[in-house]
Amino acid sequence: MTKILPVDTIIMLHNKLGTITARNPQRKLIIQEAATFYGVSTSTIYRYLRKHERLSTVRRTDYNKPRLTSEEQIKRYCYLIAALRRRSSNKKGRRLSIRACIKILENYGIETKEGLIRAPLGLLKKSTVSFYLNRLGLGYNNLEVSTPFVRFQAQYSNECWQFDFSPSDFKDFVSDKLGTGPQAKLMLLSVVDDRSGVKYQEYHYCSGEDAMTALKFLFNAMAAKKYPNMPFQGIPKAIYTDNGPVAKSNLFKQVMVHLNIKLLKHMPDSKEAHRKTARAKGKVERSFRSVKESLETLYHLHPPQSLEEANEWLRHYLANYNQEKHRSADHTRLQDWRNNLPKEGFRAMCDWQHFTMLVREPEERVASNDACVNVNGVKYQLVPEFAGQTVTLLKGVFDNELRIAYENEYYGPFYPTGDPIPFGTYRAFKKTAKEKKANQIEELAKIISIPREALVGGNKFEQKLMSQSNLVMETQPFVPFTASNPFETSAFKSVLEAKLAIAKWLGYPLGRLCLEQITAIDRVLAQGLDKKSVMAQIKELFKIKLIPGEK
Repeated sequence: MTKILPVDTIIMLHNKLGTITARNPQRKLIIQEAATFYGVSTSTIYRYLRKHERLSTVRRTDYNKPRLTSEEQIKRYCYLIAALRRRSSNKKGRRLSIRACIKILENYGIETKEGLIRAPLGLLKKSTVSFYLNRLGLGYNNLEVSTPFVRFQAQYSNECWQFDFSPSDFKDFVSDKLGTGPQAKLMLLSVVDDRSGVKYQEYHYCSGEDAMTALKFLFNAMAAKKYPNMPFQGIPKAIYTDNGPVAKSNLFKQVMVHLNIKLLKHMPDSKEAHRKTARAKGKVERSFRSVKESLETLYHLHPPQSLEEANEWLRHYLANYNQEKHRSADHTRLQDWRNNLPKEGFRAMCDWQHFTMLVREPEERVASNDACVNVNGVKYQLVPEFAGQTVTLLKGVFDNELRIAYENEYYGPFYPTGDPIPFGTYRAFKKTAKEKKANQIEELAKIISIPREALVGGNKFEQKLMSQSNLVMETQPFVPFTASNPFETSAFKSVLEAKLAIAKWLGYPLGRLCLEQITAIDRVLAQGLDKKSVMAQIKELFKIKLIPGEK
């Protein structure tokens, strides 16, 4: 049976021990004497002392409250000091000290919407202000918060691509040092499919983040690849990027509209000083880090000799990367991209020729009295109807063609002006060796044929060999590119467009023809605007005539 000691005895023993230092050997003797007197062990005495040694602390009624002024006034001063420290901070984290802020608040005051606020001299102490700043959560470190982020993921493949530029850690390549120019930088461009994590990257030399380089890269990313280990392709529904020069470019935005791609931009860092949004494009930013750590570090051991070689090595790296395990599924990234495509398949990209027609930089100009415009020092001859008119120039970025937008209609192409030729003396150019060879192939194509077995099934043994050698590739369903070309129709939209086409075929402007020629052209156009019919009559009208004396 456990013996119960009186409470007053424990209190008297506790007070007696309180007068002796902790290392004094007399404490042990007192404990032993008490244990012997009451017939218990020393551990029992120690247990009773621990139980009764925690006495309630007596505190003042105004504990943790300011005594010289009200708590609301202290809070007001602390908010002003916190705001002053925030306003005076720089990018390196330097700011006014609490002591300096108190001095300004007491000696000069701080201007607010309610007027000038000054604190009485000697009221605020550094320790008091520091205590209340931490208590109220107004410390400088407490206000350095990052933007709360929410992890998101697209529902299906090609729903959203993250796109960005990044300077390469490897500045240039051996054979490219002389030809890139002093302003050119080696940039790494990347797109990452938000759903699957499949990425496509390329190296490019450019002066910075420009729209022209971005469009070249995106075309390669969306088009079908020449190498079989990269089936990633298609036009995405949306492209997510930062609010940089590319996203602000009118040219880039115009092409996105033509391709029916929604352009999404995240909030810049400067929107709110205490918020950082670098994680907004986390997937594409992480892709840059992966390449620079896993691939570019090897360049120091064996540097690529050219941009082409670096891109070839990069394609090999991407083929292996996309075959790695998906971040949350049991299959690879590439399998995830294939499995989560829309039921109708991906939207196929147009060819390069069609793409160059869409990539045109608009600029408003007033045509001169002779219906000419100058573009970068080059003179282009328009049709007489444009003389003195305000037109929108659609300058080709990837070609030298110039087209015109006027009253919601498109005209062109126009080329640099040249001298006219006399009427009735137009002669075709002498056929080149290439043209002669093409005619030979054309004649041969008319007489050749193929065996019937090629249509009804062919050799079964050959089909088996092709299957075993994996030459028969599995194809993904896709939606063909259906966006119409605004510059091409079956018939001329107007007489003006027809005259532009005739001028292009002749090779010189119609305004320099004689009156007889112009009358003949007007007579042809009055009969109809069908392209095939009009051009056939024009070719007959300007049929080659031999000069007297020639055979």
